[in-house]
Amino acid sequence: MDTQTTTHAAPGTPLPPIISVDDHTVEPADVWQHRLPKKYLDTGPRVVRAPLKEMTFLGGRFKPVMGEPGDDGPIGDWWVYEDLHRPLTRLDTAVGYSRDEIKLEVITYEQMRPGSYDVPSRLADMDVNHVQSALCFPTFPRFCGQTFTEAADRELGLLCVRAYNDWMVEEWCGPQARGRLIPLPLIPLWDPELAAAEVRRNAARGVRAVAFSEIPPHLGLPSIHTDDWDPFLQACAETRTVIAMHIGSSSRMPSTSADAPPAVGSTITFANCCYSMVDWLMSGKFERFPDLKVMYAEGQIGWIPYILERADVVWEENRAWGGVADKVHRPPSELFTEHVYGCFFDDAFGLKNLDSIGVGNVLYETDYPHSDSTWPKSREVGEAQMGHLPPDVVERIVRGNAIELLGLTPEGLWEGPK
Repeated sequence: MDTQTTTHAAPGTPLPPIISVDDHTVEPADVWQHRLPKKYLDTGPRVVRAPLKEMTFLGGRFKPVMGEPGDDGPIGDWWVYEDLHRPLTRLDTAVGYSRDEIKLEVITYEQMRPGSYDVPSRLADMDVNHVQSALCFPTFPRFCGQTFTEAADRELGLLCVRAYNDWMVEEWCGPQARGRLIPLPLIPLWDPELAAAEVRRNAARGVRAVAFSEIPPHLGLPSIHTDDWDPFLQACAETRTVIAMHIGSSSRMPSTSADAPPAVGSTITFANCCYSMVDWLMSGKFERFPDLKVMYAEGQIGWIPYILERADVVWEENRAWGGVADKVHRPPSELFTEHVYGCFFDDAFGLKNLDSIGVGNVLYETDYPHSDSTWPKSREVGEAQMGHLPPDVVERIVRGNAIELLGLTPEGLWEGPK
């Protein structure tokens, strides 16, 4: 089995059991078929096995084309929903494969590691990786439910969002998870009032996080600078629900041209988080909603110190014409300290500059089961990169900050409904 890591320094400070704030679940095929009204079973999300006709991933855009039965081409499992055809790919679940085997190809459920979709198998893989607890982003709905936002039938879309959340809370994070899986629900992004209601519905079940888009206008939605999102933000602030934004949750990965290879986008994935964080810091929302917290999954942290420095300079020196003097009354770096969390799984440079970011603003992740994941060597990677830090600082990064932010027990577990 490939370790999916390359080089490691000698271990430094021993890592406590990890609380990963960015892992992923591949939804079982029956999630929606078991929960939607009968009239929607033929149009709601379902899995079919079919050949691949064509698939590209260029310029940050993923474009698969499903073939017809009997066509030539590799066979894979596809999610079908309205007129959407989305295949399962090796990039969705790559752990356990060598780097040379991880390619853009379609796969079936039988070809993926069971821990991708099966709770007992996931817990076993977490044990192998020194992970105690994990917050998991979706796969088919995409990182903040864009799949349902782009659908034509809004009534069905809302039912799909709620069905996913019920599965997430009651099954994926249900009794068999023993508190080790932390729920991350979706919202109906097209309606902030409905989104606020869904936040409160899940908060009543003990949920303390919700997925959101890093750059909503890329999805055809209002920007964070408008008042449109205020009902949703108010609900999050009132319930202490952290807004979790994953790279790619705007359905547009950073790239430079339509023909740029995936390696370009993979190198600059932090860019969307960077743009998004500046949006939030200059929006005035943190001053209007002082209990609001946001986190950036898989964005890494090494870029943060310069952006905070630059944001403070712009806020101070361009106050006469910068357009934020009337709503941002404190330096952006101060707002960052109180409201923003950066998440990383492999960022030695960022950890060397931790004093410029803040010990309380950093969270650890493993990205299981994606191709970037440090599984099953997340402990070794963490010890190599955090070996220069005092044990109490390592404890905060690997566990303490997540426990506080996500409302976990002192032991690092999700309690479920109070």
